[in-house]
Amino acid sequence: MNMTMISFVGFLLVFALIGIASMYRRKPNTTDYLVAGRSVSPWLAALSAVATNNSGFMFIGMIGLTYTTGLSSIWLMLGWITGDLIASLLIMKQVRTATETQDTHSFGGLLADWHGNHFNRLRRITGILTILFLGAYAAAQFTAGSKALHVLFGWDLSSGAMIGAAMVLLYSYGGGIRASIWTDAAQSIVMIFSMMLLMWVAIDFLGTPAQISQSLTNVSPTFMNWFPEGSWLTISLFVAGWVFAGFGVAGQPHIIIRYMALDDAENINRFRAWYYAWFTAFYAATIVVGLLARLLLPDAGSFDAELALPMISQQLLPDVFVGLILAGLFAATMSTADSLVLSCSASITRDLLPEHKAGYGTTKLATAIVVMIALGLSLSGNQSVFALVLIAWGLLASAFAPLLTIYALGYRPTENAALAMMAVGVTTFLLWRALGLSSMAYEVMPAIIVGIGLYFILPKRLQYQSKAIEQVHNHMSRDPQQKPD
Repeated sequence: MNMTMISFVGFLLVFALIGIASMYRRKPNTTDYLVAGRSVSPWLAALSAVATNNSGFMFIGMIGLTYTTGLSSIWLMLGWITGDLIASLLIMKQVRTATETQDTHSFGGLLADWHGNHFNRLRRITGILTILFLGAYAAAQFTAGSKALHVLFGWDLSSGAMIGAAMVLLYSYGGGIRASIWTDAAQSIVMIFSMMLLMWVAIDFLGTPAQISQSLTNVSPTFMNWFPEGSWLTISLFVAGWVFAGFGVAGQPHIIIRYMALDDAENINRFRAWYYAWFTAFYAATIVVGLLARLLLPDAGSFDAELALPMISQQLLPDVFVGLILAGLFAATMSTADSLVLSCSASITRDLLPEHKAGYGTTKLATAIVVMIALGLSLSGNQSVFALVLIAWGLLASAFAPLLTIYALGYRPTENAALAMMAVGVTTFLLWRALGLSSMAYEVMPAIIVGIGLYFILPKRLQYQSKAIEQVHNHMSRDPQQKPD
């Protein structure tokens, strides 16, 4: 076993041990398993959210995109973080407050019970969509890990997926969301350290900043352009699309659950300080590494650009640090995959049959089932991580972000209105993509706009649920055999 393998395995064992250690703080109930008893400190929740957000999409997909397109990929960062911040300021404190007020443990429960309505149809459909979309998302994370191992060790593409699935199952099954958050925080530290290390070594290898700048300019006439080619209208739509992509964080159950697990709604500003500082630093380092990779691997088109990170790691670093980079990449994929898996577990046990509250053991069994399904999806094909993540993220954002926005603005839509908003958001996303308009703007932008806009053109009886109707609905939810007078 060479030093790369020893280093890699060593870091994976550390992550596993951290997850296992969290089991000593757990309580054997579903509240602790799914939302960590709503007791997570701001810095821990924030680093966990960063790791969950900065998944294989960053290490594999974003570096591959920057390698291919050049500096204009920076607008994904600027737009994404801006949209994410807008969603945080508008929605997230209210998410945490509603979570505690309604005692919800799942994303579907949050949407269905926000105003105490107990919309069971909405909850079931949210659960189904969460399982479908997050299952594909988790498969993309396992695929990202398998690509890295294929490059570094020459293993079959299925090996990384199976190792990642085994790791996620080990500590998620044992410690639930608390294990996920603890390991995420450790993984977040390794991720940013490994990316900064690679950036520093690459800069040192390639020469002075002036030399590097000139070399990047020589790659192609457009490689270092700040904006993609096109008219100002086209560029504006391109940038706006990524702002809406960032805003789509409001529709991501695996990230929202970090806010739901926060110890106090009043600590949201401390959460934001940690989250955005870490997020911005990591995203910026990823773009720099993607640009430098084009100089270190100049034969674009001769290999899969999503493999640039592990390839330049081998080229520049001693074996022990190659293992660190690989561990950082795996950390990114696992930190997202475990969160996705647990969100799906919550949807299966809390949302599909809300009238039958699943016990602790059943919830853990659901976790194992979801891991196996996601692994099967990953092994079924070698899809692009970038494409898989954008599709899954976009569908979730299109379905759920409009409704959460309406809730946060203080409106009280009926269940039919909520379902209509979800349906039109997803339909708009799919139509925009089918019509080939993705190059104009990321599909999430029209989907969220149409989803929110639909609410304001619906009949008044669907826009607002009166107190009287709520009381009848709540009474029937508690006793389905009762009929209103």
